[in-house]
Amino acid sequence: MKAHPEARRGKTLMIVEDEVLVAMTLRDELEAAGYRVLDLTDRHNEALESAREHRPDLALVNIRLAGRDDGIALAESLKELNIPVLLISGQVSRARSAQTVAIGSMPKPYSPEEMVKAVAYLLARLEGDETLACPTGLEVFDLPGQGGVAPAA
Repeated sequence: MKAHPEARRGKTLMIVEDEVLVAMTLRDELEAAGYRVLDLTDRHNEALESAREHRPDLALVNIRLAGRDDGIALAESLKELNIPVLLISGQVSRARSAQTVAIGSMPKPYSPEEMVKAVAYLLARLEGDETLACPTGLEVFDLPGQGGVAPAA
């Protein structure tokens, strides 16, 4: 499959998702778009260890993780490592309550194409590129160094 025209070549992503099929599908779509995706995980500690070792450019984190692990707690830990987080969840109000630890949220269900566009948009914005349109469904919070971005409609 051809790389997505908006993909940021060489960028590394982390997916932390408790639904294995969802995580695998998302990984496949993002890799087809030209991103490097770290090993999939569904646990806070595993994700944090991987993040420390590989320093991904963006982490896609589901709010609900395996066991009693919590994606918002993981987002807090990743923020301390200066790793931006896109929260993924059907719990929109809970995702909005985590605006201080995430750069945005994408509600479930989403299409793979929407997620690829959301990742491209956020990575571009983190680099100061404002040429891409905000994808449908993506709610953007405060981007580091951007002085605050209003949530997208």
